[in-house]
Amino acid sequence: MKQGPVTSRRVTVRDLAAHTGMSIATVSRALNDQAHVAPETRELIQRALAELGGTGPRRRSAPARGTGAIYLRCPYLLTDYFGLIVSSIAETLDLHGRPVVLNAGEAAQHAPVLDSLPTRAGIAGAIIVLPPEPGADLIALQSAGFPFVIVDPREEVPRDLAAVSASHFAGARSLTGHLVELGHRRIGLIAGPDNWLASNARRAGHNSALADAGVLPDPSLALPGEPTVHFGRSAARRLLARPDRPTALVCFNDKAASGALAAAAELGLRVPDDLSVAGFDDIDLAEATSPQLTTVRQPLQEMGRIAVSLLIRLLERHRLDALHVELATELIVRGSTGHAP
Repeated sequence: MKQGPVTSRRVTVRDLAAHTGMSIATVSRALNDQAHVAPETRELIQRALAELGGTGPRRRSAPARGTGAIYLRCPYLLTDYFGLIVSSIAETLDLHGRPVVLNAGEAAQHAPVLDSLPTRAGIAGAIIVLPPEPGADLIALQSAGFPFVIVDPREEVPRDLAAVSASHFAGARSLTGHLVELGHRRIGLIAGPDNWLASNARRAGHNSALADAGVLPDPSLALPGEPTVHFGRSAARRLLARPDRPTALVCFNDKAASGALAAAAELGLRVPDDLSVAGFDDIDLAEATSPQLTTVRQPLQEMGRIAVSLLIRLLERHRLDALHVELATELIVRGSTGHAP
């Protein structure tokens, strides 16, 4: 009986990583002729491919300069914080002549879109804002040779993934340091979700400022939760109902801080005479409260512009010396903070 031609097995990136002991990301960069790969590493991977006796993974063709849409994923309601970032990204992409495919809204959090991005027609790259996906999914997307940039990572990401964020640690440290200078020592923390990178960094900055003042952080004064007006109000009521209530509240964002202001008013506490309240972000809400909020300004629009700049350089295969960009924040002092009673 005549046999047909033998079809060689296609070797995957994972096969090569396991055979060489290298990371999936390194193998992917080598196969896609990306920068930051030593010549001997490329040679080792090619030798491993020959030893495995198959054909290499399908390479993603590089997008032509100036062509292809950018997939912008921001699976949240586009109000204040997210709206500023998304608007900045869209406007900057327009300056580069790049159309945008927008994926937004809370329902989009449950849509598995990352796997399909490398094979979607007309999509050259992506910008992903506060990705709800686990880090492994982002690494897999990079392994496919697909260029993308993360804005404000939700969890720790590998150093070889391009990302832009604000300096959460330094911002929180300056905010709590401001309260310490006003004489506050017992400071409540209305924190964000425990599994968010920003939450952990801001808590570390808060604790650092307390340590500088010789104050040991009290874990019972820190309440984590969703950064909403509702949670800020309920968390503030819990902290202020204590017999040893704090003299100041530091909140994860301005929304939670506005909820804390409402709770203080309901309890008959005057801000800032009886209680100081501070937020984070400096969105429009911070100037609409009474009193206006002391907060930390994040450069939200600049984060969007930097993300586009990084992505364009990735698309044009330029070398990136800084893959993780952390932008400075600014303390904005307004009427909601005062001297400790």
